[in-house]
Amino acid sequence: MRGPTTDRGRAAGHRRARRTAAVTVASAALLLPLLGAAPSGDTAEDSATRLQDAFTTAADRYDVPRSVLLGVSYLQSRWDAHGGAPSVTGGYGPMHLTDARTALDGAPHHSEGTEDPRGDDSRPAVPPRADVPEDSELPARLRTLTRAAELTGLPAEELRTDAAANVAGGAALLAAAQHGLGEPASDDPADWYGAVARFSGADDRATAAAYADDVFEVIRTGERRTTDAGQRVTLAATPGLRPDTAQLARAGLRAADAEGTECPRSVSCEWIPAPYEEFGEGDYGNHDLADRPASQRIEYIVVHDTEATWDTTLKLVQDPTYVSWHYSLRSTDGHIAQHLKAKDVGWHAGNWYVNAKSIGLEHEGFLASPDAWYTEAMYRTSARLVRYLATKYRIPLDRRHILGHDNVPGVTSANIPGMHTDPGPYWDWQHYFTLIGRPFTATAGPKGGLVTIAPDFSRNRPAYTGCATAGEPCPVHGSSAVRLRTAPAEDAPLVKDIGLRPGGGDSTTDVNDVGSRVSTGQRYAVADRAGDWTAIWYLGQKAWFHNPRKQPTARNASGPVVTPRQGLTEVPVYGRAYPEKEAYPEGVPVQAVSPLPYKLLAGQRYAAGGKVPGEYFYAPTFDTGVHRVVVGEDQYYEIQFGHRVAYVRAADVRLLPSAR
Repeated sequence: MRGPTTDRGRAAGHRRARRTAAVTVASAALLLPLLGAAPSGDTAEDSATRLQDAFTTAADRYDVPRSVLLGVSYLQSRWDAHGGAPSVTGGYGPMHLTDARTALDGAPHHSEGTEDPRGDDSRPAVPPRADVPEDSELPARLRTLTRAAELTGLPAEELRTDAAANVAGGAALLAAAQHGLGEPASDDPADWYGAVARFSGADDRATAAAYADDVFEVIRTGERRTTDAGQRVTLAATPGLRPDTAQLARAGLRAADAEGTECPRSVSCEWIPAPYEEFGEGDYGNHDLADRPASQRIEYIVVHDTEATWDTTLKLVQDPTYVSWHYSLRSTDGHIAQHLKAKDVGWHAGNWYVNAKSIGLEHEGFLASPDAWYTEAMYRTSARLVRYLATKYRIPLDRRHILGHDNVPGVTSANIPGMHTDPGPYWDWQHYFTLIGRPFTATAGPKGGLVTIAPDFSRNRPAYTGCATAGEPCPVHGSSAVRLRTAPAEDAPLVKDIGLRPGGGDSTTDVNDVGSRVSTGQRYAVADRAGDWTAIWYLGQKAWFHNPRKQPTARNASGPVVTPRQGLTEVPVYGRAYPEKEAYPEGVPVQAVSPLPYKLLAGQRYAAGGKVPGEYFYAPTFDTGVHRVVVGEDQYYEIQFGHRVAYVRAADVRLLPSAR
């Protein structure tokens, strides 16, 4: 039985009269002024609490409990306004009011390069995927800003750019959802479960319920933070809150097809399978049937962004030709679609060794559009899915095993320049891993010998180019990435990547150029220190990054490292851990163990991951009867060698318990 829980100090059990008409244009005139345009008499303290006041004003005007309004907004945007820029699904402001048509028309895409998504050089490269046209009709969840304008009488542009107006628009939508369910405008947040579920825009019960559960968990635990606009916002905890979940039955939502999905119970998941079809003459797609983890261990989870809207993403993965992944995650509400069973191998990472040992997660988003922010709902759902998969398949929760697509190495030297670069520098790895339950913190003192890259995302704003036009500056934005130089000075040249540029060309600040940068959560061996600068071993060279004590971009750590064994001046580095030729049975072609163009030199040290045997999944045909998993005697260490991981033969190196 639910106990009485009041909001704004009203008596328990009190009910207001139900609204019977939309708010008039006249009421819009009472809205707060722009948050960034404080009257001259305002103090700095007053200015910093204007968004909090906007929530109070909107809650009172539209008869919505303030805690509900704050909880919904937190799950949408963590109360950030993003300077009026839209999210990846065209959502604006703290309430993520969607106007996707205007936002997505000019969304830039990352460079596709020449990457073969299968990444198996023993077979002909698969053709690049064809462009799929966007849907002409947008679903209601991508047009909530238009509805908010109708309810409030406010211009669409004001709802996009004025945070206070945006909050009012969200409150009006919640009030309309409550009215549509036939529920009274109650002071008790527990009576708003159905309205919150409807606000999500989900068209199935499971997604709406998962979204509402998240909102009410935020209300129960409370939150406090300073937003990207310097606004201090607080949601006091309501520990005993028990929402009326029975309201969901009256919301008129369909049941999602979750049959056979492999997802945690705390998320909404449906089964939208990727096809497995044969086209004749040995040509087939878009994945390989396997028997993981019985036949081969799943070692990695690879994080991608879709470079397409949700509907287009689903069309791509349901095309039987040449590209697939295991899960897609939707921006607006965090809904998950599963396309492949975890036992099967998707064609997604561009490296057959990694594909054969990984699960691929695609997130609705655009790498080269820094202001097109990812929603909190999607981050949270993805974090739950990663925790679930990591527990089920015993995958370590670190950045050597939870990879971005941009951390996957090329299988050979020729493949390196074409490898993809998503999710890119604007994916918030620190927040993501905090939600996973593994935030990046210091684990040692300065003598630990390693550092974990961990800049403050919102304050770390390296300059990038090439987002919309080659060579042109990208919008200034928070970033997970830190740039590397050849000396401890801001004007020193960027370090070079001979794999990306075999001719010795310089690295650039292009948003897709990963040759001279590291990313949050990655761990490297310290090579030197000089004042506010730290050097690490990176791609066979000493690379410096700015790491001031007052605003550090890395945290001290310790752990095992590898270095060339005694007597060797250099050892080769590989993009895959393949078996020695003696391990291949008759009928399975031997795969060349071809080194990359890099060298691990004597005196250098690199953070080491697990020790693994050389392994190759032979899957050349649609007929699974000839599939084989070849496991060798040769052992390899995975290392954090550059921006991408790499492999070295255990016989070539010494494993040291720490870098010092």
